[in-house]
Amino acid sequence: MPQTQVAALLSLPHGMPKEGRVRAVVDAVLPSVDGGRFAVKRIAGEAFEVTAHCFTDGHDVLRVLLQWWREGETTVHETPMTLSNNDVWHGGFVPPVPGRYVYTVLAWVDGFASWHHELTRRVDEADIRIAAQVGALEIAAAGARATGEDAQALARAAAELAKAATDRAIDGPRLKALALDPALETLAGKYPDRRFEARYGAELSLVVDRERARFSSWYELFPRSAGTELGQHGTFADVEARLPAIARMGFDVLYFPPIHPIGRIDRKGKNNALVTEPDDVGSPWAIGSEEGGHKHILPALGTPEDFRHLVAEAGKHGLEIALDIAFQCAPDHPYVKQHPGWFRWRPDGTVQYAENPPKKYQDIYPFNFECDDWQGLWTELKSVIDHWIGEGVSIFRVDNPHTKAFPFWEWAISEIKREHPEVLFLAEAFTRPKVMHRLAKLGFSQSYTYFTWRNSKEELTAYFTELSSSPGHEYFRPNAWPNTPDILHEQLQSGEAPMFRLRLTLAATLAANYGIYGPAYELLEHLPRNPGSEEYLDSEKYQLRHWRTEMPHSLAPFIGRLNRIRRDNPALQTNATLRFLPVENNQLLAYAKSSDDGSNVVVTVVNLDPHQTQSGWIGLTPESIGVPAGQSFQVHDLLSDQRFLWQGEWHYVQLDPQHTPAHVLRVRRRTRDENDFEYFL
Repeated sequence: MPQTQVAALLSLPHGMPKEGRVRAVVDAVLPSVDGGRFAVKRIAGEAFEVTAHCFTDGHDVLRVLLQWWREGETTVHETPMTLSNNDVWHGGFVPPVPGRYVYTVLAWVDGFASWHHELTRRVDEADIRIAAQVGALEIAAAGARATGEDAQALARAAAELAKAATDRAIDGPRLKALALDPALETLAGKYPDRRFEARYGAELSLVVDRERARFSSWYELFPRSAGTELGQHGTFADVEARLPAIARMGFDVLYFPPIHPIGRIDRKGKNNALVTEPDDVGSPWAIGSEEGGHKHILPALGTPEDFRHLVAEAGKHGLEIALDIAFQCAPDHPYVKQHPGWFRWRPDGTVQYAENPPKKYQDIYPFNFECDDWQGLWTELKSVIDHWIGEGVSIFRVDNPHTKAFPFWEWAISEIKREHPEVLFLAEAFTRPKVMHRLAKLGFSQSYTYFTWRNSKEELTAYFTELSSSPGHEYFRPNAWPNTPDILHEQLQSGEAPMFRLRLTLAATLAANYGIYGPAYELLEHLPRNPGSEEYLDSEKYQLRHWRTEMPHSLAPFIGRLNRIRRDNPALQTNATLRFLPVENNQLLAYAKSSDDGSNVVVTVVNLDPHQTQSGWIGLTPESIGVPAGQSFQVHDLLSDQRFLWQGEWHYVQLDPQHTPAHVLRVRRRTRDENDFEYFL
């Protein structure tokens, strides 16, 4: 810095800014998460809209730009923002590919635009002539900032305007028209004076994922229970044989619990028994034995080559394989001997196993994230995920991430997505809301929810309104599951098909991401291990099961129809447009969703009573779905293939749960009348 500038800075009165001519204010930029500490989330190829609160003193005109770039790239993009009202500016851009982006907002007082705006209001000829001379100076300054032909054109325009301003043969209106020439305005606007621009105080982060992060249908399956004979351990080849049936049900993610070697020390028996039998297979979450650890495959399932073949075959059926990441060890995991410092040791010389009093998990050792070799631990755990990415996996369901150090997840997910932006992570954390949200902020692409325990109309309305419209929707993507291997809710313990159908319909239409644990769900598995328990009797977590998937009572056809409806209707592939509709009956839940462009509207009505027929009037104004007031419109029930003609604001529905749990109604805005037929012409 020149000595004169240094001296000038040192001589500034206390508290005076280095540059006091910056008059624009960028007061807020939205969306942002915790003031920019964490990233907003969006999908590649979809518009990302940004709002900024910008203003200045006085009445001068502001120029506001949205600036954005992809991390790791040098190209910076700038998009003009437009003023709506109350100093609120709007802009946006379309991130083209998955990755991490940065955005911020710039603003400055635009001398040329301010002059131009003032001139439009002047009527006195003397004022116009002086203003024209001022404008000539602004245009000349723009020309000095321009290059090539634009510089020459602006210099000529400035000279012509200056000359015209003193030419009495040119009257005021003609001079004003010359100065306000639209082509000149556009050309000068390309070269603004940005010396005194204000920049928002933070550069905000945007994580852009592929579409599967926003819209997915998950099917959970234990590969070891895919065997074709009773008592036979399933293999990856057996799973391949099931791929066509899973694809027919319309799922696009096939999720496996851990597929690694299972510990033998303190192995759990059937129904979580502490005493085991020789043929007990143990829990897949008790990872590791002399056969290997997290980077190895249980030999009974197959070889790495078999797994890669399964991944490829699944892809041919439109299915992605998702793997479970459970960062914990069985007592005989190789890590325990190789890295004893990674675990907590008790005074009696034994390793502290996992506990959640009164529950004890003697077959699982948690990692100690406060160990001295924490960097080595972090590096090794990340390498586990890297290994399976190398095997063709790009979706991971993470077991209990809330019991591992938060800084680890932020680092590991950030590093992995920097190298592999296509990779997605689902957080299985049924814990306190703030903890679940923190995990989403740290980078998890999707999150399990409390859906399983939200059953009444009031509970469902409040919860899904929160998920779709609270500030958390900028980063928290819900994934709704009516059951999991850990959770058999009491509502399902009756085994009644209407209840299974209605819970499935709610999950699949309220949430853009949902999943089921099968074949237990479609086969109406419903017996708890004990009265009052949410654990399945004879749970697959501890034993092999032989599933007769072709049973006549299977819900597979219903599931397939529902998933096809989801795929065919963009309205059901988003959470952002969810709104609940008034209905007089508390046993009926009604809600609407629309696609981003409004062209696809789906209205869903669910009977929450699995036993009795329920009816009621639903409030839906035609204008809210793009239908002119007074015009009738058709709704097509995509479950039953029935069609109804609706008109006005209130519409009658009746649902018998023994036949169908719901209407999933696609709105057809125009219906035919006699004018559509040739004989009327």
